[in-house]
Amino acid sequence: MAKATKKQALGRGLSALLKDNNSDINSASDTNADKLVGSIVELDITSINVNPFQPRSYFNEEALNELASSIKELGVIQPITVRKLEGNTFQLVSGERRFRASKLIGNKSIPAYIRLANDQEMLEMALVENIQRKDLDPIEIAMSYQRMIDELNLTQDKMSQRVGKKRSTVTNYLRLLKLDPIIQTGMRDGFISMGHGRALINIENQDDQLSVYEKILKQKLSVRQTEVLVKNHKEGIVTENLNEKPELPKFIKKSIKEISEYFGHKIDIKVSGKDKGKIVIPFHSEEDFNRIKKLLQ
Repeated sequence: MAKATKKQALGRGLSALLKDNNSDINSASDTNADKLVGSIVELDITSINVNPFQPRSYFNEEALNELASSIKELGVIQPITVRKLEGNTFQLVSGERRFRASKLIGNKSIPAYIRLANDQEMLEMALVENIQRKDLDPIEIAMSYQRMIDELNLTQDKMSQRVGKKRSTVTNYLRLLKLDPIIQTGMRDGFISMGHGRALINIENQDDQLSVYEKILKQKLSVRQTEVLVKNHKEGIVTENLNEKPELPKFIKKSIKEISEYFGHKIDIKVSGKDKGKIVIPFHSEEDFNRIKKLLQ
């Protein structure tokens, strides 16, 4: 308990230091910078500006309210990170959800780590920090990668090293940005997965992409079914409904009843190609399984 009190007192002391010297600490070489940087300081919430480099553009309202309730009950457990601007003002590096949730419940201050960084360092910190998060959607990640390439002048190889991902992973995300914006929105809203998107990229014409995308939504196709649909589209094969079971050949229809009566169960036959498929024989107990086994011998 004494340790927590000491940390809070330190935070208040540094807050006073900032107010007393509000224009002095702007770089690592300034007086008292060593006392400030890396410390947890209780900052006035109105002195913090949101991060213009934030890759996240959507904050789930329900999740934000849940976080706000948690903060109201337990406080901000993990401090946000900010960089110092001119005077006694700051800019978010990470922790925007905690910042927004704290404002939502009317908190006047918030614990924060203070950093000193220029705009390029700020951009890189924000992008790398947010890319590591697990709750970004695939398009947000792709857009963050593209910003790093464009604004930090990085190659895909260099960027993959910065974010700790394989280059092939980075490439797969970046390719999603070639999709029609409507499809990108569908992925962000959870109507389709990244797997669906990766299949759709193989269709170059965006009008054709949208046509296939509509079929995916209408027929509720899986990623595997989408891959088949895209393949058929590229080969000029018209596909009406991939969820419809193919009609069984006559020679199979004639035999289903006979085979079912032989095994004492209604069997299922799945067709996978011309004159190809498999017979599924159900069983309901170990005794039933052994009975069918004898019939097969």
